[in-house]
Amino acid sequence: MANAEPLNREGFAAFAGRTGEDAPVVMLNLLRFKPDGGREHYAEYGAAVTPMVERAGGRIVFAGDPATALLGDRSWNLVVLVEYPTRQAFLDMIGSEEYQAIAHLRTEALERGELHPMDPASFAA
Repeated sequence: MANAEPLNREGFAAFAGRTGEDAPVVMLNLLRFKPDGGREHYAEYGAAVTPMVERAGGRIVFAGDPATALLGDRSWNLVVLVEYPTRQAFLDMIGSEEYQAIAHLRTEALERGELHPMDPASFAA
């Protein structure tokens, strides 16, 4: 998987090691675009990857431009939440030849990107 940030091999291995779980996983994408044309390149990536996400059984839950941070000092240009039916569905999609053919669009668009898999949290009342 091509990234604007180096692959966190330990995190990826932990993620992939939990593929036997049938629970949905939501991927938090934090994106900062390159100044000259990054947003446009990412739009190309988005148009190409959305049908793949849908074929994998996934869906885009939210995409939006964040306002100025109230806490923290990181700034992002776009935040996207994508839900996949299982971790394996995500891994199969990004491992496909079809995805690999477009992954460069994401890399070319981003100055910085982070991808965080999220499991549902339970809070004691």
